[in-house]
Amino acid sequence: MTPELWRDDRLGTACEVRLPSGPVRFHDRGSGPALVFLHGYLVNANIWRKLVPLLADSFRCITPDLPLGSHAAPVNRDADLSPRGIARLVADLLRELDLRDVTLVGNDSGGAYAQVTAAAHPERIGGLVLSSCETPEDTWPPTPGGFGLLKATAATPLTYRALYQVLRVRRTWRWRNTYGWLAKYPIDAGTMNSYIRPVLTRRDIRFDGRKAIGSVSERYTRAAAARLTGLPVLLAWAEEDRVFPLARAERYAKTLGAELHRIDDSYTYVAEDQPERTAEIIRSWFGS
Repeated sequence: MTPELWRDDRLGTACEVRLPSGPVRFHDRGSGPALVFLHGYLVNANIWRKLVPLLADSFRCITPDLPLGSHAAPVNRDADLSPRGIARLVADLLRELDLRDVTLVGNDSGGAYAQVTAAAHPERIGGLVLSSCETPEDTWPPTPGGFGLLKATAATPLTYRALYQVLRVRRTWRWRNTYGWLAKYPIDAGTMNSYIRPVLTRRDIRFDGRKAIGSVSERYTRAAAARLTGLPVLLAWAEEDRVFPLARAERYAKTLGAELHRIDDSYTYVAEDQPERTAEIIRSWFGS
């Protein structure tokens, strides 16, 4: 199996559905209340590989590969990959799988997409778990770490492709404007290659990724936040997050009337750095 196609066996059974926007691959493990995990830009379902096995005894865990630059199956050439389009894709996936009362679990920009989905397509959503992601006070892409450059270079195929060539050198994986401010501890090479190889080697995947990151804006998350009142929401936030400041999450939790739990010894990728603590918080929230 080529590096970009590898997905961890702990995610469960590999599946694929064809949605109006195109094919979407996902993994399915466990039974019980449905958790649908939404990852951020330039990662894929592997970001959940440590967390899913800790929850699959009590929950059905669905981990799709969203078309955000690290996916294996390109969507239709004319697919809408704006935040509204990704939200529609998620809603179509829930409908195709006939999932109801779903809890969306979003991390990094996956949390932004989760909020937009819940606001625009609430009919199958029962709750949100937001972990270290965009709040109404954050820009999208976030400013800390220089991630705003991602959208700027998406203006042309040439600048977009050029931006990622440094990732061919392993030591760059720990730079603050790559993955160094997202994961506190180094991510294993197999997982990292599943993230970066598609954008480095495949033009069709770059096309999707460029459309997605080039269309994001905080106006989507701010509009969504105003429509989430009354929905059960849990915020599980990295205490040391350098990209999405904890203080903003605290204010957002008060606005939503949501619980907020801090996760020590972690940066943004809480499911990577502290999967046990993240699983404990999700279980406790459901139990209460």
